[in-house]
Amino acid sequence: MWSTRGAGRGGVAVSLLDELAEQEARLVFTSFDNEVALALGAFLLDAARAAGLPVTISVRRAGQRLFHAALPGTSVDNDAWIDRKSRVVDRYGQSSYRVGEGFRARGRTFEADSRLDPDRYAAHGGVFPVTVAGVGVVGTVGVSGLPQAEDHAFVVGRLEEFLATR
Repeated sequence: MWSTRGAGRGGVAVSLLDELAEQEARLVFTSFDNEVALALGAFLLDAARAAGLPVTISVRRAGQRLFHAALPGTSVDNDAWIDRKSRVVDRYGQSSYRVGEGFRARGRTFEADSRLDPDRYAAHGGVFPVTVAGVGVVGTVGVSGLPQAEDHAFVVGRLEEFLATR
């Protein structure tokens, strides 16, 4: 997946934080309305089903949940994780994984050092900002159910595919 010592794009070594920032800069929508949100959610659902993944999927705009699905193997806990990770993206404007890694890179923990209620905020991978060119972050897209790096990688990979078709 990613490595702090590995080769990034063009053979240049990049850190995980650099890679996460690059993903956010690259994966940008030209517009994002209810129809796009529903299409994105359905795309994620189809991909998760095809891979047999036990994930909960959420797509939101301006705090409104526009798409939500929970596949077999998930529970109400996954809904809570999605909500907590989405609040992190809403607050910081960065992926939940990037926020958590930023704290870890400084030798800190999000839970102890953010001064935010850990029952309401979770800086674990899986929720990504929905950014519209020229506008900024307008929502979130995410999954919960896999280890955090896999949640993040699933969302990023599917966003790459989805945006390539638009």
